Amino acid sequence: MTQRAIQDHFKKEHDICYGCGKNNPDGLHIKTLWDGHRGEFRFKPESCHTAFPGVVYGGLLACLVDCHCIGTAIAASYDMEKREPGSDPAIMFATANLNINYLKPTPMDRELLLKSHVTELKPKKAVIACSIFADSLECVTASVVAVRIP
Repeated sequence: MTQRAIQDHFKKEHDICYGCGKNNPDGLHIKTLWDGHRGEFRFKPESCHTAFPGVVYGGLLACLVDCHCIGTAIAASYDMEKREPGSDPAIMFATANLNINYLKPTPMDRELLLKSHVTELKPKKAVIACSIFADSLECVTASVVAVRIP
């Protein structure tokens, strides 16, 4: 995995997202690490992320998947174009579709690992698959269709 997250390359105007913007003080600060083949992100739920005792809120899990997959699409697109992350013009995507499957209740008491990979990549569209793991337990599977925006 690279040491610098794709979100660290975002321009200031793209850095306000609730999920991944470093300039959003109330946000989740999602950081997608990309190794050229897959994305990874680790997240430790806090008490405010509770659905019911001991279980992470499903809407939060969807948010984590959404922003992590968009980060994966951006990183993969810079690679496809053989460009350095953050180079101009900036590559940005928005979510066109998010499909999420909750396989098991996601426990609150441990770090979560999100793993993503590209299943389709075109100049204006990416499809990203993602899973959320609590230790070795796969709790969520998802796919995101991302469309490139100006």
